[in-house]
Amino acid sequence: MTLDTAPPSGLAPAPMASPDLASLARADGVKFLLALFVDLTGKPCAKLVPVEAAEELQHEGVGFAGYAVGAIGQQPRDPDLIAVPDLASYTPLPWVREGMALVHCDPHVEGKPWPFAPRVILKAVLDRALSDGLELFVGSEVEYFLVNRDSDGHLAPADDRDVHARPCYDARGLTRMYEHLTAVSAAMNELGWGNYANDHEDANGQFEQNFTFSDALTTADRVITARYLISVLAEQRGMTATFMPKPFADRTGSGLHLHLSLWRDGTPLFPDSDDARGLGLSTLAYSFLAGILDHAPGMQALLAPTVNSYKRTGAVATRSGATWSPRHVSYGGNDRTHFVRVPDDNRVELRGADGSANPYLAAAAALAAGLHGIAGNRDPGAPGRTEAVRPQLPPTLLHAVEALAADPVMAAALDAAGPGVCDYFTALKRQEFFDWHNTVGSWEIDRYLTAF
Repeated sequence: MTLDTAPPSGLAPAPMASPDLASLARADGVKFLLALFVDLTGKPCAKLVPVEAAEELQHEGVGFAGYAVGAIGQQPRDPDLIAVPDLASYTPLPWVREGMALVHCDPHVEGKPWPFAPRVILKAVLDRALSDGLELFVGSEVEYFLVNRDSDGHLAPADDRDVHARPCYDARGLTRMYEHLTAVSAAMNELGWGNYANDHEDANGQFEQNFTFSDALTTADRVITARYLISVLAEQRGMTATFMPKPFADRTGSGLHLHLSLWRDGTPLFPDSDDARGLGLSTLAYSFLAGILDHAPGMQALLAPTVNSYKRTGAVATRSGATWSPRHVSYGGNDRTHFVRVPDDNRVELRGADGSANPYLAAAAALAAGLHGIAGNRDPGAPGRTEAVRPQLPPTLLHAVEALAADPVMAAALDAAGPGVCDYFTALKRQEFFDWHNTVGSWEIDRYLTAF
């Protein structure tokens, strides 16, 4: 979990009077640049650009057939998406391939930022906050499984000796994955991310690797980069890294916990030593928190955006004895059963997001909800569970999507860079739910084959 309490410094490349992608790349011995962005589902999309074309990439971008990308709001007839690189995100990746670097891009269409692009959406919501002098900082906890899949499709932890009922923090299981975990850690630290902990999580085959928090856009970029890096380094060792929320029905799922704080002019706005509730938070922090609680049902469609997500938040038992995922819209102190935990006076921890969350959309939704709470001077009530006042989290993706469609604040967050994104996203996710619903699975065969 993220414990740092001051805004990081020196994490991005030093500002340059005239940023030059080709010079940056050649200085690092880079031969190819991965020009990357994600669609609304978080799928990483990229083109491999030789360093000889870096100047063209910087000034003109690189084109994609948008419909072929996936969930990004285009039809085959539409103009190309042009991925325009953000040089502040330039990241050498020699651990993946010698001579390769990655740069995150903002998709444009006909010279304008494309409103269906998640990175563009987050930037629009951040600009909205910045107009009030507010800056969002985010820390993330990246959880994932290392698995193998046999010819019958059966999943098992990649470490076949990782079989204990309560494997969390197990030193032996951690050591057996030493090469993979330390390769990821070394990469994060050489990039200046500040990896400070790597641990075996609560489920067999599950791990977490933490890095220092930063501004919201930088952290979202790093979550995408980390998933890519972790996946490729796992493949190099014959394993599959999965961020699927609940790959095993009887084991804990993977979260993407987000640690949120607001700052103005370098000053944190959440701490207040005179807090009568005893959590050390300011009135502004409580209003921000109240906004998140108020919009939790609709927000959950963005924090937990897959059918599988609701097997995690709906779980009632696991082999270890705890699910570690919230079921109610509640908040409290250093208590991991809440939707929002307050571990200290510097931040609040949003625990509803899982490994399938698109980090750009998750951060945009949380910020929009929090800003709405601040604008309305909302109060979250007393800490603790208040089931009589606030509902349970949505039980399925379909319930969450309907809550999203009915929530104008969450709809406005998705539409922050242009209209139509919320309608497109909700239609996409309804179809995803019904695609699953229309599939006959083993549970139905076992229950109904000879039941009548």
